[in-house]
Amino acid sequence: MRLLVLGGTRSGKSAHAESVAEATGADVVYVATARPDHDDAEMTARIAAHRDRRPAEWSTEETDEIPRVLADHPADTVLVDDLGGWLTRRMDATLGWTDGGAAVSDEVDALVSAVAAHPGSLVLVSPEVGLGVVPDTLSGRLFSDLVGSLNRRLAEVCDSAVLVVAGRVLPLSSPGAPAAADRSPGHPASPAPAHPAASAPTVGGATAPAGATGDTTDPQVSGGTARDLEPETGAQDEPGPGSESAPPTHDFPGLADVAHYDDPVTFPPVHPPSHTVGDEARARQLVLTKPSGSLGRLEELGVWISSCQGTCPPRPLDRARVVVFAGDHGVAENGVSAYPREVTLQMADNIVGGGAAVSVLARAARATVRVADMSMSAERPGGLDDHKIRRSSGSIDREDALSPDEVRAAIAAGRRIADEEVDSGADLLIAGDLGIGNTTPATVITCLVTGREPVELVGRGTGIDDVGWMRKTAAIRDAMFRASGDLRDPVAMLRRVAGADLAAMAGFLAQAAIRKTPCILDGAVVTAAALLAESLAPGARQWWVAGHRSAEPAHSAALTYLSLEPILEHSMRLGEGSGAVAALPTVHAAIAILTEMATFADAGVSGKA
Repeated sequence: MRLLVLGGTRSGKSAHAESVAEATGADVVYVATARPDHDDAEMTARIAAHRDRRPAEWSTEETDEIPRVLADHPADTVLVDDLGGWLTRRMDATLGWTDGGAAVSDEVDALVSAVAAHPGSLVLVSPEVGLGVVPDTLSGRLFSDLVGSLNRRLAEVCDSAVLVVAGRVLPLSSPGAPAAADRSPGHPASPAPAHPAASAPTVGGATAPAGATGDTTDPQVSGGTARDLEPETGAQDEPGPGSESAPPTHDFPGLADVAHYDDPVTFPPVHPPSHTVGDEARARQLVLTKPSGSLGRLEELGVWISSCQGTCPPRPLDRARVVVFAGDHGVAENGVSAYPREVTLQMADNIVGGGAAVSVLARAARATVRVADMSMSAERPGGLDDHKIRRSSGSIDREDALSPDEVRAAIAAGRRIADEEVDSGADLLIAGDLGIGNTTPATVITCLVTGREPVELVGRGTGIDDVGWMRKTAAIRDAMFRASGDLRDPVAMLRRVAGADLAAMAGFLAQAAIRKTPCILDGAVVTAAALLAESLAPGARQWWVAGHRSAEPAHSAALTYLSLEPILEHSMRLGEGSGAVAALPTVHAAIAILTEMATFADAGVSGKA
């Protein structure tokens, strides 16, 4: 029996875990990850309270060496409380706060492997970060990412998982089991009936007493996995992850991309760029014929691309690839854009023909461009790509942008495009956007994720006047209200207020990180998709740099949230990937510095006195 117990602060998760461990009837080894701090009386009192309520016959180990304890006690029940404390201590010990958690990645792998291999009973307590207060700082967001990823991985190797909320224990359904009813705005489903509590739960054949909370819910539900820890995607008729739905009746080719993934909206863990190689690149920068740091951002970019490639000096970029995701938006019919939506197809043809800004910039930067029609209203005979999902997306101020099947297909299509490009040899990827009305859903997403108000972030887009700006702001507020219940669910947000193009971009950027391929982000629309890509695949942002800062105010808010500093400050706002491509020569230059510049020893130049 391997049980993962999740919950927020003071939720009763520890008390429930203790009751389950006691009910196994075996010897219990309690692994305490917290340490008394004589300068923190309140924390010391908390630890003492936990210690005092444990049965005297239990043995306690105050250690971070969880895999070692599991190996030493194969036949005992091991209770670990809690993994948030363990992760914090390991990050402190390894300076993991400065490298995005790369230094603890091997320890996390070892922990997950040890849990999967443990033959005895095991109860793991971990914080559910969505139920706690995490500081809105880089380290706070990093902690949320790492704990969330750790919980997902542990749920995959545990037999079951429960969520403790206000002392109530909620079993998390197994893959393919009926999903919980949607209780988001507009879907007033009634709660499912509670499990009867006629008898105490059984754990490993023993009868479990009620925990300190008095809850008698059976924690032994089968097969909890990572996807059980994700919020439901929102619609009552949406198929749960792993379940089968009726085949689509439309002939759009992108709807078939879901078949290429076991679950198109669940991503494996993101492995960060190599911290070791990054250190090698920093060391090389110190011996090149220049004062340390004198090339500023070029040095940082060289270190980043080296760590992404896993080699120092880095390899020149031979196949940088731009994918422009094209799609129209129903909200454009409400006067939020200065251009009609037929311009989307016309500009797509212009890009393919080589006459658009992104085409010209790509030629200058040694990159190639591809246009992927995700949801353009019009079509060119023969199509622009083979991943189209639908014609236009819904008007998000009054209806969902996509259906449940369509959002899953759009994310899968973006993943497929990333896989196609990487498999074809792409060594750097850039996502571009094209579509009338696309800054409206992008601003909705950015406002929701960053907590900012529309009046702060609504820009002029393609050049709307004051009346158009007011219409756009009203539409964004209406769309935000519709998605206000989906803040913790990136798939639901993409379905309600994004569109096929943004959903595909999110899948594309997340999959690029999974495939260990660096990306340069473009402007407001692409970076809005990146906000949700980071939620889909926590840690993906370590594989991205920001190409530029758009004149659209929402872009700066999104960059700040992702802790990304732009390479260029040119007040561009065209889209198409143009700002990212304009920054590509700077990345080429950063690579050339590390690969071609002489060292002090090579050049016979005296070093610093």
